[in-house]
Amino acid sequence: MYQLRHYQSEAVQNTVAHFKQSDDAAVIVLPTGAGKSLVIAELARIAKRKILVLAHVKELVEQNSEKYKSYGLEASIFSAGLKQKSLKYQVTFASIQSIAKSLDKLDEAYSLVIIDECHRVNLEKTSQYAQVIKQLKQHNTSLKVLGLTATPYRMGSGWIYHEHYHGFVRGSEDSVFKKCIYELPLRYMIKHEFLTPPNMLDAAINHYDFSAISTDSFGRFDNQEMSLLLKGSQRVTKAIVGQIIEFAQTREGVMIFASTIEHAKEILSYLGDDVNNKSELVIGDTDLKDRDRIISEFKQKKIKYLVNVSVLTTGFDAPHVDFIAILRPTESVSLYQQIVGRGLRLSDNKKNCLVVDYAGNGYDIFYPEVGDKKPDSDSEPVQVLCPGCGFANLFWGKTDDSGKVIEHFGRRCKGILEDDDIKHQCDFRFRFKQCDSCGAENDIAARRCHECDCAIVDPDDKLKAALNLKDALVIRCSGMQFEVTSVHKLKITYFDEDGASCDEVFNFENTGSVYYFNQAFGKRLAGGQKPKYLKTLTEAVENKNYFRAPDFVIARKAHKKSRGAWRIAEKIFDYEGSYRKANQE
Repeated sequence: MYQLRHYQSEAVQNTVAHFKQSDDAAVIVLPTGAGKSLVIAELARIAKRKILVLAHVKELVEQNSEKYKSYGLEASIFSAGLKQKSLKYQVTFASIQSIAKSLDKLDEAYSLVIIDECHRVNLEKTSQYAQVIKQLKQHNTSLKVLGLTATPYRMGSGWIYHEHYHGFVRGSEDSVFKKCIYELPLRYMIKHEFLTPPNMLDAAINHYDFSAISTDSFGRFDNQEMSLLLKGSQRVTKAIVGQIIEFAQTREGVMIFASTIEHAKEILSYLGDDVNNKSELVIGDTDLKDRDRIISEFKQKKIKYLVNVSVLTTGFDAPHVDFIAILRPTESVSLYQQIVGRGLRLSDNKKNCLVVDYAGNGYDIFYPEVGDKKPDSDSEPVQVLCPGCGFANLFWGKTDDSGKVIEHFGRRCKGILEDDDIKHQCDFRFRFKQCDSCGAENDIAARRCHECDCAIVDPDDKLKAALNLKDALVIRCSGMQFEVTSVHKLKITYFDEDGASCDEVFNFENTGSVYYFNQAFGKRLAGGQKPKYLKTLTEAVENKNYFRAPDFVIARKAHKKSRGAWRIAEKIFDYEGSYRKANQE
């Protein structure tokens, strides 16, 4: 029988406390190797009624059931891969694929469903998880749903939960899980010797450059482009494998993560057929019997090199792995952490795990998931305090040499406020689209105003209309210049990347002019980090270094008497759309 670590006990206690007061689906976040199966076993042990534990691969079903049985308890297993389909006992460990095909057998009340590797869950009506939960709720409308994962974020669909127990928002209100009730960072696990420390090396000489390959909203790289790049990089691949073999001389178990199946086969051919250092390949189409044999022999250390393509990132437990070679790109911090996590489990005589990134991913495994696609290679996670509620947000951004945030890409504060026992997300927006009808600030992707429900004109439509007019000028703004023209007047000139320009004058004696100046610049001071209502010309000049330039300026021909001067009709800030901004490729 296993003895729970203190954090595993805390996770169990938090789960019990949450479900005593709520039926909302909850999630526990623990790093790979933290012992999620023991948390599951303890929750199953203390349960008073029937519970169902789901996993997506038979290895996890088996692993979780074995931990539970170590308490001397009986459990049912419902998994075609394990050749058992029983619901006899109070606790059942099942594969989602098998149980979803036998919904009619779930004909009694279950109190709790636990989902391992729950970042894979989606609750669309046609999904297997949704079908199982719907079936169980027919017999118990108060069914509790708990998920466990190391990575609660999926590129393309976002965070899997809405609210964190530390008091901030991550996903949307319709996220699969309503609340994260416990989380433990990877850094803590390594510092307290619950996991093996990683020895991270960058491949300085031999590495791939995947930076030019396009990705979709899910962070997936274009396979055709990747295959072409790899075909032209065979000398690089051969040199990389040579270095892996050299590094592996003092290592026991090596996992190599390849980009494509052809790439993996090429890697395998360079590893050779050394009897004392066997290598094998596992891909999605590998025959199940062969896969089981390969994994079993690898765990027994009969195989030294295990090459795979996107199949051993979760649900795989081989503690002796002490060398991870990454030869594939990923836009997901979560997936990167899952890959590295394969080598961080504790094992006898294992001092560290060597991790070599040959794909130039550039991630620190301790990076938290920011929640948006990385804007560019220079971006890093930055902390940005909300001027409204003081919450410390985590966004992609950029810093200067002293570590000061000089730019960030956050949209809205993630803090949670509580008014009269009602919780709501802080409404401060760092980047926003203003409603032309009521002036309310909306998300930059909003189509309708959240205040007055009026349609918000798409910036692309505004730009398209202006570009089609003979008397309109569209400036792709690459910079601004400030000039004090009199005691109370400030002229701002906007420059296009091609040299065109137009300007406008703000009169600080005129309250209307001051208002419009602050709507454009005061609210966005320092990227929204220091919003301020600037009342005087002196204040404006003192803060000019904190002004953010608009992305586009639309101007119209002024009155004939103005001799061809331009009058600014609109400034577009925080633009995201199909038109190219200044100095973009």
